[in-house]
Amino acid sequence: MHVKAGDTVQVISGKEKGKIGEIKRVFPENSTVVVDGVNIRTRHVKPQAEGESGQIQTFEAPIHSSKVMLYSTKQKVASRVCYTVDSDGRKVRMLKKTGETLSDKNWERRK
Repeated sequence: MHVKAGDTVQVISGKEKGKIGEIKRVFPENSTVVVDGVNIRTRHVKPQAEGESGQIQTFEAPIHSSKVMLYSTKQKVASRVCYTVDSDGRKVRMLKKTGETLSDKNWERRK
């Protein structure tokens, strides 16, 4: 997939078009992502025990990954992603429009 958890993205289609948020979770098996503050759903939960009251819970539902585009917070613009090799010989993701490279947080933790 072109996005990873922790990336900042902009929604490019649907009723949430234009919203910007960070990816919380990625489901590669069906190409969906959960974006913070996007696609809020409401669930009415029945009481489980005697004397307990019911609840109304809100949660972020997954949206398809094709509906989001990587977003540059520095330049305030959405862009496609391309893959290049940096000076260390590692394959890195880069925003086509701005030329900004995206650091892989998992790689930084391994060092």
